[in-house]
Amino acid sequence: MKRIKLSLWGILTLLTILWLAAEPGVFSADSFFGLRAALVQYSGLIAIGCMGMATILALRPRWPEAWFGGLDKMYRLHKWLGIAGLVAAVAHWLWAQGPKWAVGWGWLARPQRGPRAIPDSSLEQSLRSLRGTAEWLGEWAFYAAVLLIALALFKRLPYRMFFKTHRLLAITYLVLVFHAVVLTDFAYWRLPIGWVMAPLLAASAWAAVVVLLGRVAADRRVPGTISALHYFPGVRTLEVAIDVPQGWPGHKAGQFAFATSDRAEGAHPYTIASAWNDAERRITFVVKELGDHTRRLRERLAVGQAVTVEGPYGCFTFDDSCPHQIWVGGGIGVTPFIARMKFLAARVERPRQTIDFFHTTSEYDGDAIAKLTADATAAGVRLHVLIDSRDGRLDGERIRALVPEWRDASVWFCGPTGFGQALRHDFAAHGLPVDQRFHQELFAMR
Repeated sequence: MKRIKLSLWGILTLLTILWLAAEPGVFSADSFFGLRAALVQYSGLIAIGCMGMATILALRPRWPEAWFGGLDKMYRLHKWLGIAGLVAAVAHWLWAQGPKWAVGWGWLARPQRGPRAIPDSSLEQSLRSLRGTAEWLGEWAFYAAVLLIALALFKRLPYRMFFKTHRLLAITYLVLVFHAVVLTDFAYWRLPIGWVMAPLLAASAWAAVVVLLGRVAADRRVPGTISALHYFPGVRTLEVAIDVPQGWPGHKAGQFAFATSDRAEGAHPYTIASAWNDAERRITFVVKELGDHTRRLRERLAVGQAVTVEGPYGCFTFDDSCPHQIWVGGGIGVTPFIARMKFLAARVERPRQTIDFFHTTSEYDGDAIAKLTADATAAGVRLHVLIDSRDGRLDGERIRALVPEWRDASVWFCGPTGFGQALRHDFAAHGLPVDQRFHQELFAMR
């Protein structure tokens, strides 16, 4: 989380410093309208800068994933950048429109303007001739962006609708790029702020086109075929095995992938619940019925059906040198630990680490627990199954009582975000260096 916050504030700080270098006299403006003109430029640059970075991250680029600690963390930054861009866009709109309203209401007097000097640059003249069009298009694109971002933040919107409406943001963003290029103070393009904004706008516009064409991460997609399906009614969970005979590069236990079984629905992320075997070339997903799409999968999927798998992604891969690991899987958060146990069971040499695995669930299925127990036994993992109605809620105190080695352990958590944060704060309060040894998957991709 620290790197997400560092990145967000770093982007805002960099753009602010570069803008201040371009507008050193902003704090000594001699009139309200002079200050307003500067702040319209500033808020617009912050808005388009944040939206541009969010658009680039929407491509799921490989290069920053290791630094952020996984695509899940990059998507969290994508979300925060979108919100920051929205806030800055609202401020930009208010600075542009508010004084006009105040003049109309008689609260402010419009300043007297003389004739504008004709620019020497033919490019600046061309951009100035487009100002009216850019202002009109930008205003309507702003209204569309506010609506689409608000819909994206509305958790109850069905994923199918989210997938379609969120994609429309790419069109809105391209209009806003045109708006920004035309209306940004022309002098900025000769200064460091312009040297940063020009490639950012170009790269993000290209990213928006890739999104519109449906080519996001196209080089990481491979064809697959469903080879087996098994439903666990007690926990309302479907296990799906997919054969990927060609193209899949392999994966580490704990990683996830996007699977597409319905092009209209789009790609959904699922944690991989199997270790990779190059001879078998099969991927298993365990899917919980949590939303409109996942509730329909049991009826819509069939053995032999063609699907597309994209990935792998994620850095929740259990890589550390601690002598002991504590795993906590809440509900469907059990999935990465299943993959890791299968990986450990297949190894000829057992790891030196000892592992305690706490699986807490509000639902119970005998077959699912039996399978989990068999995986733990084969992997040499100490399994603790806690059913909420029978055993109460799991907390840090109970974990520490059952795991005397906790001070030298790393904690790997996958489950509800609030539960994970509560455990993190609890262990931090008892002296565990959580920044280095508490690993949490942020699997909310919207």
